[in-house]
Amino acid sequence: MTKNLLVELLVEELPPKSLKQLGASFSELLAASLKAQGLIASDAAITPYATPRRLAVHIANVAAQAADKPVSQKLMPVAVGLDAHGQATPPLLKKLASLGADASVVPQLKRIMDGKAETLFWDSTVKGISLTDGLQKAVQETIGRLPIPKVMTYQLADGWQSVDFVRPVHALIALHGADVVPVSVLGLQAGRETQGHRFEAKVDPIVLHNADSYAEQLAVEGAVIAHFAERRTEIARQLAAAVAQQKLTLIDDDALLDEVTALVEHPNVLVGQFDAEFLHVPQECLILTMKANQKYFPLLDAQGKLANTFLLVANIQPADPAQIIAGNERVVRSRLADAKFFFDQDRKRELKSRVQELDRVVYHNKLGTQGRRMNYVRDIATLIGEKLGGNALADPAYGAAELAKADLLTDMVGEFPELQGIMGRYYAQYEGLSDDVAFAIEDHYKPRFAGDELPRNRVGVCVALADKLETLVNMFGIGEIPTGDKDPFALRRHALGVIRILIEKDLPLQLNELINLVKEEIFDPLELDTSGMPDLADLQIFIYERLTSYLRDQGYTAQEVDAVLSLNPQLISDIPKRLAAVRAFAALPEAVSLVAANKRVGNILKKAEGSVPATVDASTLKEPAEQALHQVLTELLPKAEDSFAAGDYTGSLQILAALRTPVDDFFDHVMVNVDDASLRNNRLALLAQLHHTMNRVADISKLAVN
Repeated sequence: MTKNLLVELLVEELPPKSLKQLGASFSELLAASLKAQGLIASDAAITPYATPRRLAVHIANVAAQAADKPVSQKLMPVAVGLDAHGQATPPLLKKLASLGADASVVPQLKRIMDGKAETLFWDSTVKGISLTDGLQKAVQETIGRLPIPKVMTYQLADGWQSVDFVRPVHALIALHGADVVPVSVLGLQAGRETQGHRFEAKVDPIVLHNADSYAEQLAVEGAVIAHFAERRTEIARQLAAAVAQQKLTLIDDDALLDEVTALVEHPNVLVGQFDAEFLHVPQECLILTMKANQKYFPLLDAQGKLANTFLLVANIQPADPAQIIAGNERVVRSRLADAKFFFDQDRKRELKSRVQELDRVVYHNKLGTQGRRMNYVRDIATLIGEKLGGNALADPAYGAAELAKADLLTDMVGEFPELQGIMGRYYAQYEGLSDDVAFAIEDHYKPRFAGDELPRNRVGVCVALADKLETLVNMFGIGEIPTGDKDPFALRRHALGVIRILIEKDLPLQLNELINLVKEEIFDPLELDTSGMPDLADLQIFIYERLTSYLRDQGYTAQEVDAVLSLNPQLISDIPKRLAAVRAFAALPEAVSLVAANKRVGNILKKAEGSVPATVDASTLKEPAEQALHQVLTELLPKAEDSFAAGDYTGSLQILAALRTPVDDFFDHVMVNVDDASLRNNRLALLAQLHHTMNRVADISKLAVN
């Protein structure tokens, strides 16, 4: 017989940023353990609950006892378990006793070949576990495996024992239908009593009728929306209604919505305002302080500018919310006044006056200060600017890179590190610097995350590339290479940023030249405590690994990406064009035959003894098929090379379609590895020329179907 099961831990306020994950993990882990013990079906309906003060799960159709299971138990080799007369030996009797059996089962033992030895097996039936024992195990396992960010140790009520959990637990509920399951954990015995809202509950304690009445009783008697997703939806609904009433726009922020959902049990959205004079402060500062410090929802007007109206989510629903609104407005006024003070103070000094102070800020114990790092980034950005636009680009790149880190020493960024770059842009504009320089200061951090926008001007591109490449080269130079999930300096993100800038900005910069440029700028003269110029081969491999993932995310197949990247192309911006050419070539009717032939040619050349001649002697070509192939190659090679040089990779590859017939005829009628060394080498030279022609854009043999 099955009944629905409810398990709840009533706790003190849980960490809001962890609640959503804790709630999901609690339900998933508990259900997984019960499934493994045969107490619920694999498709059992599971409903998670999570509020600031509880983790709970409702599971449908939970058995009171798991079904019995047939088990085949491997015992020991026959030669060890039975004597010459077929009687049980002491080792076998001891083994059977450990399994709760005796000599009476010996005639039932099976003899089965296990490898090279005949082995004794005992088929028996194991009684299914009871819900009490199974749930006890499941709850203990679940608590031990929860993704708790920081464990808290606290004393139990007896004053002697201590336990560890994310927050102190005050009650445990375990109901199978209407029956309490007698389990215990964290010093608590399971019961049926819980608590509702701290201030608005109608009943305290709430005595649950059964597992199925949980959500309804909490809502009606306890003024609590127990389901995280339902509470989130209700908050979103109220926010949308308030925004529509104010004729403003809400800034979408799923993380903030999740966090606020984790802070309230009975949400009530209210509208507040702050003095319009604060709108003279950059809106990013105001938005961040409202979100980070107060968990408010800022609003924008029709022009996308910050309005002096905000939304707050209270955890109570009084008849007159005026005092709550006034209290929050008073608090936000102080917060915004701090932001205004920081902004006003910071503008009393120019950014340039702060640059020298970067020499006192340690960046890395092996790499020195932020000042030293800024010098590297400035010089690298200048060199990149010269390559892309001469002095007209190099000069502003120098100026922007020199000021790019100066805002790290401002009061505003000291309070809100998330505003680094953004505040540098505002202060640069206030000082009258050009928009090219000001926006480059902000944009040199971009892209900061997957899908983020790129620097909006060429000055920003130079400084962003310099900043990311300096970090990559320096960190790899001292051996700070990411391993597994650990990437403390975000080198994967920096590598992906370099890739995106090179490709999406279509920059004519070779990757190896960029790395060498940065390497020579940093390590010559050698200032670090190293034995010599570092070998950065691993860095290029690292970047190509990120490039592979990036291209796959763009929709290219593994074969297409492998075909192009196996040639190790250094002009990263050309790679999408190569991939498009490969895809167009693969669609040709001649492609399958040419791919197979290319793979065959590659294998022949790999096995060739000695060096293959660089040129073909046409006068020694004997067979009509090899003469025809040479003639077609002679005609097509200049065309293919011209298309390749012009960047027309699709045209270059499609020219190869004319090779299908002569290549097939060659392999049908010509033996390459003949005894005549002169003839053999000439044919190998012909194949080498063919191989080079076919693989200028990509190694098309990688397109072969395995």
